[in-house]
Amino acid sequence: MPVLTTQAKKDFSVHTEDSETQQHGSNTNVKVQLQSVSKTYTNGSHALLNANLEVKKGEFLFITGPSGSGKSTLLKLLYGQELPTQGKVIVDESNVAGLRGDRLSLFRRRIGIVFQDYKLITQRTVAENVTFVLQAQGYTRKEIQRRLEPTLKLVGLLSKADCFPDQLSGGEQQRVSIARAIVGTPPLLLADEPTGNLDPDNSWQVIQILQKLNSFGATVIVTTHDEQLVRRCNHPVVQVRNGQLSRK
Repeated sequence: MPVLTTQAKKDFSVHTEDSETQQHGSNTNVKVQLQSVSKTYTNGSHALLNANLEVKKGEFLFITGPSGSGKSTLLKLLYGQELPTQGKVIVDESNVAGLRGDRLSLFRRRIGIVFQDYKLITQRTVAENVTFVLQAQGYTRKEIQRRLEPTLKLVGLLSKADCFPDQLSGGEQQRVSIARAIVGTPPLLLADEPTGNLDPDNSWQVIQILQKLNSFGATVIVTTHDEQLVRRCNHPVVQVRNGQLSRK
């Protein structure tokens, strides 16, 4: 895929102005770090307790655990939708909690997010759903078109470019969601239960697409409760249980 194999190689790094992180040094091979992170909600429930994690650049990592164990919270911490109660969340050498306004917006452009419930705009076609984020970021029409075709080819939906979401199967809608997440060639891809609403065949197709993106150099983190799928893939696994993270 030209956009992901050439342009993406230039894109797969993020520079930071976080002086605190630079002061303490950094491992340029590490994409994501959780340093003694706890997350407690206002109702007193604990999503994470003193959690530590390192994800290296180019790694494909599964995060497993029962429903409500904190898997989605962990991903939200990585892109700044949630802030830690204590500890640090470091992504590409940036302390996520310290990012505000334009810096947070620019940071989020470097992360592709795939949701379980697709979050497609029903009144827009497949092509419009995929390119919407690029339009919002001010890409030229020429650059948007350059990126669109190879992205839709990668997810097997070029022939569906003019269809609307309600004309697609659940598996196709999830592939649109993936296309939207990757069209900007982000170096980090977060997928929150991307196969949760899919049958086994469609689930495997989605995982194969994510693995292909990983082969292009993207770091991929996937939450799932599908243990059979995890075993089939043979990627590193972190389990979330009682707020603790453990490598399996």
